[in-house]
Amino acid sequence: MKTQSYLKKEKTEITRHLPISTSILSVVFIVAVICGILLSSKCSGAEERVLRIIAFGAHPDDCELKVGGTAALWASKGHKVKFVSVTNGDIGHAKEAGGPLARRRTEEVKRAAKILGIETEVLDIHDGELMPTLENRKKIVRLIREWKADIVISHRPNDYHPDHRYTGILVQDAAFMVIVPWFCPDTPHLPKNPVFLYMSDNFQKPNPFNPDVIVDIDPVFDKKFEAIWQLESQIESLWVKGDFEVVSPIPKEGQERQKRMEQVRNMLANRASSIADKYRDKLIEFYGEEKGKTVKFAEAFELCEYGRRPSKEELKELFPFFVK
Repeated sequence: MKTQSYLKKEKTEITRHLPISTSILSVVFIVAVICGILLSSKCSGAEERVLRIIAFGAHPDDCELKVGGTAALWASKGHKVKFVSVTNGDIGHAKEAGGPLARRRTEEVKRAAKILGIETEVLDIHDGELMPTLENRKKIVRLIREWKADIVISHRPNDYHPDHRYTGILVQDAAFMVIVPWFCPDTPHLPKNPVFLYMSDNFQKPNPFNPDVIVDIDPVFDKKFEAIWQLESQIESLWVKGDFEVVSPIPKEGQERQKRMEQVRNMLANRASSIADKYRDKLIEFYGEEKGKTVKFAEAFELCEYGRRPSKEELKELFPFFVK
């Protein structure tokens, strides 16, 4: 057995070296923690890049109908989305018009935006009176720059409605100017051109819509419907029979209210399912055969040749929803 004096001496020797060993271990530990934090930050920075998307619709319902589901998906992943209505919708009702209708529709899209988790803005331009002027081009350029957009979405310029056509033209005309430093020099230009995309439509001449991206919105269809349900001035007027002859107020409660909700939901479901069925091959291309065949509801987008031309891999980064 060891004597008490020997044990005391051994303990003293260990204690004498302990601070040095502890210091070395502490330094190693701190360095390891710092390296881990830096590595984690670097990796998460690559994975968590915040995208900035701005969509321009002619009226206070166009973006919600055509981009609402994809916007909700982007927002759910922490990306920043803004809808802009280029006109105020002040004549799109059977009985109401002017300032009161414009205010009503602005409040409606604000409620819809809150549900989708995005921002929204309505420009003070009369419905039906939009023109592709230099002044309006500058408005669009400034909005895209202020948002620091990675993606810009709008109508195609071959559309039945003049406001839709001119919104598309204005956004096309902005596609190059957003990177020109001395055009609207009061708003800093973008260092590189965003990707410009068109919303879907059914017009065939001079060329039909041909999607480059299609998005499964099944996970957020209910949220999109809830947002669309906020657009009461549309639901009670134009959407009732497709004309401006009838106003059918939304029932406040009971079975009649539920019936109207089901009508609107079915309208929205038919729109979204027709896109999924029409472009089923594209869904399979992006999501794989098993998932692509089962998607019920979709939104589709076509690349505009005026902006940046991303590769298919970059498109998947810009639309980070495709998991096969």
